[in-house]
Amino acid sequence: MERLVYLDHAATSWPKPPTVAAAMMDALEHSGANAGRGNHSLAIGTGRVLVRSRALLAQLFAVSNAQNIAFTHNTTMGLNMAIKGTLQPGDHVISTMTEHNSVRRPLEYLRRTIGIEVDYLQVDREGQIDLSELQKSFRHNTRMVICNHSSNLLGSILPIGMIGDMARAHGAVFLVDAAQSAGSLNINVTEMNIDLLAFPGHKGLLGPQGTGGLYISPHLDMEPLMHGGTGSQSENIEQPTVRPDRYEAGTQNAVGIAGLQAGVKEILSLGTEQIHLQEWKLTQKLMEGLASIPGIRILGPGRGIQRSGIVAFIIEGQESADIAHRLDREYNIAVRAGMHCTPLAHKAADTLQSGAVRASVGVSSTEEDVNRLLVAMAEMYGVSRTR
Repeated sequence: MERLVYLDHAATSWPKPPTVAAAMMDALEHSGANAGRGNHSLAIGTGRVLVRSRALLAQLFAVSNAQNIAFTHNTTMGLNMAIKGTLQPGDHVISTMTEHNSVRRPLEYLRRTIGIEVDYLQVDREGQIDLSELQKSFRHNTRMVICNHSSNLLGSILPIGMIGDMARAHGAVFLVDAAQSAGSLNINVTEMNIDLLAFPGHKGLLGPQGTGGLYISPHLDMEPLMHGGTGSQSENIEQPTVRPDRYEAGTQNAVGIAGLQAGVKEILSLGTEQIHLQEWKLTQKLMEGLASIPGIRILGPGRGIQRSGIVAFIIEGQESADIAHRLDREYNIAVRAGMHCTPLAHKAADTLQSGAVRASVGVSSTEEDVNRLLVAMAEMYGVSRTR
């Protein structure tokens, strides 16, 4: 069988750069103690890993003070921290129909339990919101605006700088879900008026699973999601107020964060603009090839319109799970099929019943990978294509 073609980077990037595994092994062997829990050399070494990783993330996202970045286990944890730590009974939230369940479920939980109000802005077939509708949605009690930078189904890219300006003008907190953009799209929390930025370590930042983070504006006094040991102010009954300790109760995944540090170094070396350009070229090639196959409908922005490295599609009369299964078993190609944890986006795309097949490229993807998928799809659905 031919080598595996991995086109599921929107879920988790793979393979990781060799430097990531090397950094994790080095952390295990030389700094395997708990940071902030001792004055011995191993604990101090682990502390350096966390400090250096935080500094690199601050550089990537143009964060002026790295202490305002809290490490999390994933984007979901960061989003829960931001939503549950900020919203109060009676608050109004504006979000969109392209949000992941990591946003929708916490919002619906708070709607049910403490009575917040939520509006989900409609999106068009290309995944874009109407900014004039956003403007009209603000109320006197609008506390937060939440949106993803890029849809994990449609690949659409929202104008978060403009949305941030509008949120700031209305005194609302702006929370951005960067699950599909961190590492491949430019993010500047200051210029874009981002108050809260949740990001994964295991996707575009090339780190291992179980890593991620949340940037918290210094102007926000957010309640912690978890309380417990921090290694600081241990004599106090309350959670410390100093950052990042306030938001990092318990032992950190220092080995994973060491791998994340190595991944971020790779991103900074390549540059997000170059990474996005590479992914853009591959998605355009993929879309062009898929468009030649009868019955395929590609979701999200059309060819020539900016999108992230995601191309989702359906085939009339075919189950998305069956397509993905055949690609895996017959062609050794890994893609994702189903609802992608974003039912509102599927509703907007009119694919709520069928789901969709999602191919997603990353830093390690090549033209050969795209060609392999196109050849497989052509063979499966009766259209010849030269390898």
